[in-house]
Amino acid sequence: MTALAPARRPLKARLGTSDLVFRGIARGGGALVLVIMAMVGGFLAYRAWQALHKAGFAFFTTQDWNPGAGTFGIAAIIVGTVLIALVAVAVALPMALGGALFISEYAPRPVKRTLISMIDLMAAVPSVVYGLWGWKLLQWKLIGLARWISDWFGWIPIFKVNGVQRHDPLATLTVYTSSSFMAGIVVAMMVTPIACSIMREAFGQAPAGEREGAYALGATRWGMIRSVVLPFGKGAIIGGTMLGLGRALGETIAVVMIISPVFKIQPHILQNGTSSVSSLIALRYGESNPFAISALMAAGLTLFALTLAVNFAAASVVARSRSGAVSEV
Repeated sequence: MTALAPARRPLKARLGTSDLVFRGIARGGGALVLVIMAMVGGFLAYRAWQALHKAGFAFFTTQDWNPGAGTFGIAAIIVGTVLIALVAVAVALPMALGGALFISEYAPRPVKRTLISMIDLMAAVPSVVYGLWGWKLLQWKLIGLARWISDWFGWIPIFKVNGVQRHDPLATLTVYTSSSFMAGIVVAMMVTPIACSIMREAFGQAPAGEREGAYALGATRWGMIRSVVLPFGKGAIIGGTMLGLGRALGETIAVVMIISPVFKIQPHILQNGTSSVSSLIALRYGESNPFAISALMAAGLTLFALTLAVNFAAASVVARSRSGAVSEV
């Protein structure tokens, strides 16, 4: 007769008091975060309902912002918000990636500790300091770069500056200030430390076995980085960039201090004049009547939903990536 295999019994770990307390605190903290987010979204939706009910779908297609006359919408400011954020990410990504690779793969140990501290310190600098720096110094130093881009790449619509001819010596320099390009570069300085820290942590966890295997097959250091470190940290690169994008979408003070608000779709990133949702709220909240505040709440609700979607997408990419896995060797 064939002996019957013994039935499998489920294994249950006996949790001690400390484990139960820790699990309760962790679950409670996670649930509290979700509750707070739901409360913020619910509050914004409640306060925005009056304006959204009156404007309807035109709220998302109207460029003007005049709640007193019943004509208001976020078409122009959403475009400005996205353009500033994209410029910031385009500038921050190579800086963050290069900085993370240098710290994790090339820098000597004493230099590495110093660079990590300096990057963490950059993240702690108040946004108003970045705004003052960008307003008083950076944008005036970058006018030449903006003009060069306009002269040589103005045939691309996004780099065109209306009313300025190529190599025009009489063109006023202020046409290049207070633009999406200038605001985006300042925001990039604020986004870079976040993205760099995420990438650096992932690169540092690349499996040692695979690194040594690449060297054993004759790879150079850059070859090892290209074949092992970068594929391993791909999720962190994407996730860190998207988290930086979420930060860039909601930046307020630094953007307010640099841009010249206009309420029309401004697709030319080098040209004076742009706007963003956060700057609109900061500039108009103090002088608004109850209905105008409801309109600002509607704009804030849109930004809240957009930022939430970007951050959830970033978290999903990081969770599905191989970053953080351990080597089998």
